[in-house]
Amino acid sequence: MSTAANRVSTFGTTIFTTINTLAAQHHAINLGQGKPDFDGPEAVVSAAVRALQDGQHNQYAPGPGYAALKQGIATHAAAYYNLDIDPNTGVVVTAGATEAVFSSVLGLVDPGDEVIVIEPFFDSYVPNIIMANATPVFVPLHPPDWTFDPDELRRAFNTRTRAIIVNTPHNPTGRVFTLEELRLIADLCIEHDVTVISDEVYEHLVFDNARHIPIAALPGMFERTVTIGSLGKSFSVTGWKVGWVYGHPRLVEGVGRAHQFVTFAVNHPAQAAGAFAFTLPGTYFEELQAMYTVKRDLMMQGLTAAGLKARVPEGTYFVMADFSDVFEGDDIEFSQYLTRDIGVACIPPSPFYSQQHAIIARKQARFAFCKSDDLLRQAGDKLAKLRK
Repeated sequence: MSTAANRVSTFGTTIFTTINTLAAQHHAINLGQGKPDFDGPEAVVSAAVRALQDGQHNQYAPGPGYAALKQGIATHAAAYYNLDIDPNTGVVVTAGATEAVFSSVLGLVDPGDEVIVIEPFFDSYVPNIIMANATPVFVPLHPPDWTFDPDELRRAFNTRTRAIIVNTPHNPTGRVFTLEELRLIADLCIEHDVTVISDEVYEHLVFDNARHIPIAALPGMFERTVTIGSLGKSFSVTGWKVGWVYGHPRLVEGVGRAHQFVTFAVNHPAQAAGAFAFTLPGTYFEELQAMYTVKRDLMMQGLTAAGLKARVPEGTYFVMADFSDVFEGDDIEFSQYLTRDIGVACIPPSPFYSQQHAIIARKQARFAFCKSDDLLRQAGDKLAKLRK
């Protein structure tokens, strides 16, 4: 009898599908998946409508990406990070950041190589590495501050290390890596000749005094880094699935060679709207940060009042919370109980860990606050039942 390939035999249903289904069954407020319940900027949505109706954007886009969008990505990198990106040879537009990571792994990692993954990780990273016939090597962040042990990181590097996946601002912990942390990663990559796949999709969602620093901007790192961004995260249009990879042309060429046989081309009208999005005033990102600061504070108030312990996130729209004071089970059991009996869905983070480190997440839950203020207040009211 025909069967599925061995390479996918260990892949279960993604935790996001599981929790979304459970939330729908119990009509719970869904703070699980990072999916805003509000629309992106009206002007950007209108640009997509115009692109659908102008007769110029309903067929295949160029495989590497729509020229105006690639220029917008390069201009943005120069304006915010002083990075000199060639829009023609240094940018590839992908079907969301998830494909950007996959094509980067396929295009930059060979079978038998090792790829360092910082835990907790976005759940597609490890399957991507496995499908490339490479080996993941895990370095955990440790609660409550969610920092890595420098010695553990050093021990992960060896002669077989080909790449490291870095995610900052970090999903799911909300950490923004410091310059000191990034310098250590950079020094080790230079010493061992390792490529960085840098997932920076939450680059504009940083709070208070935190500052996002692209690792590609550090000395000696541009030529060994590909940087991943997301239209969905930066402009609240996750359903469009438009992402990108930029960097040194030598590395981006490898990503592009993989991309052309993964999706070939990306939604053309959405790319045209993305090009328009990059022409919005710079105040747009300031307003985005201000909006999410309010939402973050509402989320923290609800969690604290419910008896959960959480470190205030420095970035992203996620927060990890310790529920050990209000529930005796593990994170899977807590997420089911919270959804079924309290009416609020969250994500159990143990699927974001290797088996040997999953115990770190046993008393943690991830909450997404990319929701309306009213919905966050309603969630807070429901969460208060936990303390009772």
